[in-house]
Amino acid sequence: MNAPLPLIDATDRVAFVTGAAGGIGGACVAQLLAAGASVVATGRREVEIADHPKLLKLSLQVTDEAQVQAAIAMTKDRFGAIDYVIHMAGMVGKGRLDQMDLKDWHTVVDTNLTSAFLLLKHAYPLLRKPGGAVVLCGSSNGTNGGSYLSGAAYASSKAALNNLTRYCAKEWAPDGIRVNMISPGPVDTPMLDRLSSEQHTALKAGLPLGRYATADECAAATLFLCSSHAASMTGTNTNISSGLVLDR
Repeated sequence: MNAPLPLIDATDRVAFVTGAAGGIGGACVAQLLAAGASVVATGRREVEIADHPKLLKLSLQVTDEAQVQAAIAMTKDRFGAIDYVIHMAGMVGKGRLDQMDLKDWHTVVDTNLTSAFLLLKHAYPLLRKPGGAVVLCGSSNGTNGGSYLSGAAYASSKAALNNLTRYCAKEWAPDGIRVNMISPGPVDTPMLDRLSSEQHTALKAGLPLGRYATADECAAATLFLCSSHAASMTGTNTNISSGLVLDR
């Protein structure tokens, strides 16, 4: 029997991470650095991660095509290639559909869905072929329809990400690039600070496990999908919802 493999050995690998100023994206950066990767950590806000010799921090508005192109170009100049694209940038909406402004709809859809299109389009030439891996961030809302707590645009954009994952998984399989998605339910990050204590209580009561997932759990699942353990996995949607969504 062969010796067991670690979760991931990312030595000599390069990861491009969006949403690194947030909980899940920041946890991905920390775990990738610990695994030996060189990491480009991007965020709309300042990425508050300690400096590291293998870390490049960039400001990035993921809905701006010129900024996405520039960030990919800086990655090429610094590291030469990309092994892992980890797209954790996103935003929630709120409220009833009939009360939602068109501008707010476009903002949420562009941030969650159009950003993924832009990132994948411009990262593709730099992704290592074969061996590249992409992980997008969906949501349980993309499966169960969500609620007014996050809004219609959020649920719709996350559902669309599922099919974008499947599409790219098929299109890029001949290149040896795998494309997968994680779909967290409620995660214990600052994104949930918008909820009242009563809403937290009700939300946890609806989770069979009775607890929120953590950013570290979501990051570990992401690294697994990038690893050789997941070499036969592409086009998948990993459910991290504490039982809120039960796979059929």
